[in-house]
Amino acid sequence: MKSLSSRSKTVASIGFGQMIAWGSSYYLAAILAPVMAREFGLPAVAVFGMFSAALLVSALLGPFAGHRVDRLGGRRVLQHSNVLFAIAHIALAMAQGPVTLALGWLLLGVAMPFGLYDAAMGTLVRLYREDARRSIVTITLIAGFASSISWPLTHYVESHANWRAACALWALLHLTAGLALNRYGIPNVLSAAQHPAPVADTPAQIPRPAVLWILAAIFAATGFVFASLAAHLPRVLEAAGATPTAAVAAASLVGIFQVGGRLLEAVWLKRLSPFASARIATLLHPVGTLLLMLFGAPLAAIFTMLHGAGVGLMTIVKGTLPLVLFGPSGFGRRAGLLEAPSRVMQAVAPVLFSLLLDGLGAQVVWITTALSLAAFVGIYWVQQQMRIDTSPSINTSPASDLLPTSVPDPNSG
Repeated sequence: MKSLSSRSKTVASIGFGQMIAWGSSYYLAAILAPVMAREFGLPAVAVFGMFSAALLVSALLGPFAGHRVDRLGGRRVLQHSNVLFAIAHIALAMAQGPVTLALGWLLLGVAMPFGLYDAAMGTLVRLYREDARRSIVTITLIAGFASSISWPLTHYVESHANWRAACALWALLHLTAGLALNRYGIPNVLSAAQHPAPVADTPAQIPRPAVLWILAAIFAATGFVFASLAAHLPRVLEAAGATPTAAVAAASLVGIFQVGGRLLEAVWLKRLSPFASARIATLLHPVGTLLLMLFGAPLAAIFTMLHGAGVGLMTIVKGTLPLVLFGPSGFGRRAGLLEAPSRVMQAVAPVLFSLLLDGLGAQVVWITTALSLAAFVGIYWVQQQMRIDTSPSINTSPASDLLPTSVPDPNSG
């Protein structure tokens, strides 16, 4: 019971820390970019471009941040991220022109790989190894409410004071609540690693290098879909025939159903292989697209629900599938490598998708559908490769033993 209580405290601390980290980074530009642009006489796209540059910096630093988690344990890395986030927000709050504003956004990009899901999931894998799946699901459930809390909070401070005060508030939250959660809620990896040291992987258990590249391509494709719709979903629904009010109302369901998708994983899909979750995650958007294109605006909300649930599931898959495929050793660095192409795609997606939307209208969702279906095929290919690599001719254990339908819990029984 004491072990369970300690683990619950750790997972809750990381989850609420992620809520602060996501709310102060990924969800910041949506509220503050337009008002920053007005103050400095810039087009809004210029500030969004600064945010895109921050995502590119984050992609470049992702493998290094993951390696730091592997070496030092996530407790120290996540604490360092709070300091980096605070420095970035102070730089934004003190910006005196476009150059210093861009510097603040770039500093935010430096902080992100050390403080977002890659580092958090790497921390959980470092602590709980193969048993980390259920903890990964839990932190995504908690952090899934980040936009629901951060957007109203940032808007309230900006409207009652100014955007500089909003940035200063986020800096203060990182230096107080964020640091406290990561300092006192996460144990040292050496004292918390109660599981025996992993044995070296046998050649039969090491996937082919192509599997790593295909997985990175899958995450990049789904990252493009996520970022494109996150930036332009109301416009897409209007192009499909919805009124502006109905489009915004339907788009607002995305966050709720992201959490719903994660609940689906926590309650039902946890009994299945992560491959099953991945296949469902990549199919939900195409199903929604088919319904939207066949029936138009009346099913805009259904499209949004299915898309949101798929995004929520894929967030978990990005942690659980590499864990099953490659094991816990070196998870942090590998997660950074796998996520780097996705971050690049997320940086370019809003601008590229906007151009496509201008030219194609609602038909543009067939492009995101094609990417999702390509990801589905990639998942199927990876699973088939693992069945080949773990066949009885290579290893006496059947593939189902190496790819369990659920991650074993060492505390059970």
